[in-house]
Amino acid sequence: MATDILVLNGPNLNLLGKRQPEIYGHETLADVERSCRSVAREYGLTIDFRQSNDEAQLIDWIHQAREQHASIVINPAGYSHTSIALMDALSAFPGSIIEVHISNIHRRESFRHLSYVSKVATGVICGLGTAGYNLAVHHLACHLKK
Repeated sequence: MATDILVLNGPNLNLLGKRQPEIYGHETLADVERSCRSVAREYGLTIDFRQSNDEAQLIDWIHQAREQHASIVINPAGYSHTSIALMDALSAFPGSIIEVHISNIHRRESFRHLSYVSKVATGVICGLGTAGYNLAVHHLACHLKK
């Protein structure tokens, strides 16, 4: 495996820290990346951290992950609630998948309550802010080190 954990971020997360900070906080995606890398380093693991607003790009990265990564952390953002194609791509991934949401999607608008990604994820972390990413990396690191 080229990299142990692939961290994927969906649409609008490039604006993290600027877009709706009352919901998503003030940390930037670069802050989240640094934090994930720090947690992974504690376990001697590597992270490949990516973001795209393009659904097709996310799907291509998931397909490539089958050969290059042991696990995936994904914040599909708005695609959680709309993308069967993303769900299908993830269902073909043989490793563990942790879905992360910064906000608690179940306390928000009703259309956010359904996540197609949750149907294929090994686990889901939501509502814990950007710390959810660190928890996901920590969990996968413990799983990979077994």
